[in-house]
Amino acid sequence: MKIFGQNEIAEIDLPITRMKKNFTPTSISVDLKNEDLHTYFIAWFRSVAPYIHTFRGKIFVVAFGGEVVADGKFVELVHDLNLLASLGIQLVLVHGARPQIESRLQRDNLDITYVNGIRATDAVTLERVIESVGRVRMEIEALMSMGLPNSPMANASIRVTSGNFVIARPIGVMNGTDLMYTGEVRKINLTAIHSHLTQGEIVLISPLGYSPTGEIFNLTLENVAAEVAITLKAEKLIFLMNTPGIMDQVTKQPDNLLRELTVAESKSYLTQLTDLSTHIPDDTQFYLPQAIHACENGVGRAHLISRHIDGALLQELFSHDGIGTMITRDSLQSIRKAKIEDVASIIQLIEPLEMEGILVRRNRELLEMEIDRFTVLEHDNIIIACAALYPFPEEQAYELACLAVHARYRKTGCGSALLKHLENQIKSKKPQKLFVLTTRTAHWFVERGFVETSLEALPKRKKQLYNYQRRSKVFTKII
Repeated sequence: MKIFGQNEIAEIDLPITRMKKNFTPTSISVDLKNEDLHTYFIAWFRSVAPYIHTFRGKIFVVAFGGEVVADGKFVELVHDLNLLASLGIQLVLVHGARPQIESRLQRDNLDITYVNGIRATDAVTLERVIESVGRVRMEIEALMSMGLPNSPMANASIRVTSGNFVIARPIGVMNGTDLMYTGEVRKINLTAIHSHLTQGEIVLISPLGYSPTGEIFNLTLENVAAEVAITLKAEKLIFLMNTPGIMDQVTKQPDNLLRELTVAESKSYLTQLTDLSTHIPDDTQFYLPQAIHACENGVGRAHLISRHIDGALLQELFSHDGIGTMITRDSLQSIRKAKIEDVASIIQLIEPLEMEGILVRRNRELLEMEIDRFTVLEHDNIIIACAALYPFPEEQAYELACLAVHARYRKTGCGSALLKHLENQIKSKKPQKLFVLTTRTAHWFVERGFVETSLEALPKRKKQLYNYQRRSKVFTKII
């Protein structure tokens, strides 16, 4: 990244937001020396503390297909769910049973009819659906009742409850086919679910719904999960899927995992896939539209992660980097005026440059005094860029100083966005001169409309403070 500071510009390498980390709680190398392992563990454990504070008391809806149970992977997931519950997170689990249902239908040589990826359910099929879903639910409840010594479930006291929380209605006729007992969510029993969550229980919901007339309907996992999350105003909706997340099938770049998408970007992506007539993976077709629907209707964030990675749930939730795709209603980036609480983060961003003598040292006291001059760019509540603006009103000029952008965000336009924001701040009826001093990256400023000038172009007060040993170049721009 390029860091622009007072009279200087340089590079810094900090951790990137939401890039994949190799370290997980279960991947500590045994080759590390004891002291290194100790230091690493302590640093990691401290890093998760903010997430623990933030998540305590929040509602998470975790949805997973019957494949997780069929493949024997649910044991590892149970350990992670137990950990979340022990941290005070209120959990609602929504399970599917597609592979179990299809296996049962094939065994009985029953025809399977799909309309737009949704299985039609007649009376005979419904019997097999009820049997398969009930079996999966009992397996889940059994595994969540484990309490073996020397395991993550030791001393755990997880209480799991299920019930008729979902009121459903039939979908009806789709593309000329009567789906019969295939239904969709009509209403979620909010009061009943809340009463169990407040008692410290985990709520388990099956993909079956009931009508006021006493009928049973076969529902889709993703529809149930999204409607439950919306009704509960959940902080997070998490889908466990076969792929690492939403893969970029439009640009087809080597690293084609889309790590962050807004609702608008997600809709645009689906439209592009449709226009390109590209084969869309089943998980993307099933889960992404429901994740969009949930975020549009009040769910904080939706996460789509791989079910094949041990600890994927923990990596996604307890690291700033994440491991899958996160869907948000609005962009995670925002620009705002710096506050006194931001001083520590700004110091962390510029301190390496000060230690190398690249930037003029700003101690904490000075930063606290000048904090009202700073503007910061946040990404998911982490400061990734900052800049200071010093006015010289007598000469209608401003100095741009201490512009620092996160190393791995240099190609994302963060520096330009921050600069544009500051330029808009100082615009007025009369022309304003913006100047910057730097010894490096002159081309960066030239590309953004700055012109190299002499020292004589500096305001008198700034000219008196010029450091001739650094021989910084002066660039100006009329706003």
